[in-house]
Amino acid sequence: MATSSITKNFIVSGQKQAEKFADAIEESYQESLNRQPTPDLKITHLHGSEEIKSFMEKRKKTND
Repeated sequence: MATSSITKNFIVSGQKQAEKFADAIEESYQESLNRQPTPDLKITHLHGSEEIKSFMEKRKKTND
């Protein structure tokens, strides 16, 4: 991660530098959101014992 590579102290002084620093953090955060892959998941919600039994039978046939 980028945070693990920050090993030195630095000083931000003045409004202009503080704004630049805040903007850089925000930009880094936005880039990190775009880099994270979206998992390709299919979710099945099961309700009741019959649906669970049916699902498990399909799973058993697929894994055999």
